[in-house]
Amino acid sequence: MVAPALFWISVLLIGYAYFGYPLLIRIWAASRTRRPAAGRDLPAVSVVIVAHDEGARIAARIENLLALDYPMDRVEIVVGSDGSTDDTVARARAFLGEGVRVVDFKERRGKAAALDDLFPLCRGEIVVLADARQRFDVKALEALVRPFADPAVGAVGGELILADRSEETAVSRGMGLYWRCETSIRMSESRVDSTVGASGAIYAIRRGLFEPIPKDTILDDVLIPLRIARRGYRVLFEAGARAYDRPAETPRQEFVRKIRTIAGNFQLFAREPWLLHPRRNRLWLQTVSHKGLRLLGPLLLATILGSNLLLAGRPFYNWTLFAQGIFCAAALGGALAGAGRGGALLAVPYTVCLLNWATAVAFFRLLTRRQRVTWERAPSGSGPDRAATRGGRSVAARRCP
Repeated sequence: MVAPALFWISVLLIGYAYFGYPLLIRIWAASRTRRPAAGRDLPAVSVVIVAHDEGARIAARIENLLALDYPMDRVEIVVGSDGSTDDTVARARAFLGEGVRVVDFKERRGKAAALDDLFPLCRGEIVVLADARQRFDVKALEALVRPFADPAVGAVGGELILADRSEETAVSRGMGLYWRCETSIRMSESRVDSTVGASGAIYAIRRGLFEPIPKDTILDDVLIPLRIARRGYRVLFEAGARAYDRPAETPRQEFVRKIRTIAGNFQLFAREPWLLHPRRNRLWLQTVSHKGLRLLGPLLLATILGSNLLLAGRPFYNWTLFAQGIFCAAALGGALAGAGRGGALLAVPYTVCLLNWATAVAFFRLLTRRQRVTWERAPSGSGPDRAATRGGRSVAARRCP
């Protein structure tokens, strides 16, 4: 009796995390949409970028921000160099006469520590946090700050769009599908109440709502918005505020990115236990469904396989075991095709396995204190990312069904 119970409980939890919750939140959003109050005034904005050894692309990033369709007399760009050893500071200082401020931190401490020091220096009513790698759409800044006309809104996240490559791989195809689903979930959560976190590539908060975060925080883009939501404000997703990036080129590059992100989620739940308390977290259902259950993925998948092996010999469970074998074979095929073209039938199982293996590795790295707070750049096969800043095809252009 134990093995069947373990099998079905694990199957139901996995099914709910990947399929049930996205459908539930979408139906909920369709029946209850809370629209923010509209406004016309454009507030003063500070755009903050924390950069480490970004000399190759910091100038292009600043030029992208200076070209945005927003009154430049209401915009300041604050670049914090996190212990850079290249010419990041020199290249950024070339724009000092154009509303750009540069703060050179000699020691590399990580983004969270830099943000704690940079926020008090910001003059804008709204602070926009961005990265050096991505590019903003020309209308992104205006779209991002418009919802703040509603005093109930405390933070707004934009949409990260992964631009197509000329040749899709199993990695880019699978992660493109994953990101479209993630975007759909965030949009629905925003319509119901608030999103659980934001994209670090493009999100904004009211400057007065910022509170210092632990200096070893891995995911500022989840911790800061959730703390703002805890104070009663809404955290919205604004699809019109677009930032462009490229999908990972190699499985290793995507693997490194996901390990860091997932380790940050483990850290978040360990340090913010109120997130798991239904009476203290009004976003409890969204938090557990969107973030929490995914962290149990490796354990649930292992339980499904182990209990299925114990039940082998019964006709129905023979079929479920066979289905798991097919799924694993497809994932292996996706791994072998990871550097080349891969169809959706291979990309989806491969991506699911990649994410769950990254989850297991992230848990043990955090448990053994091997996960660094500073960003570890994975090897890439090309130069700096230069995604289009307006228009064009993208793998995030369509919503997940």
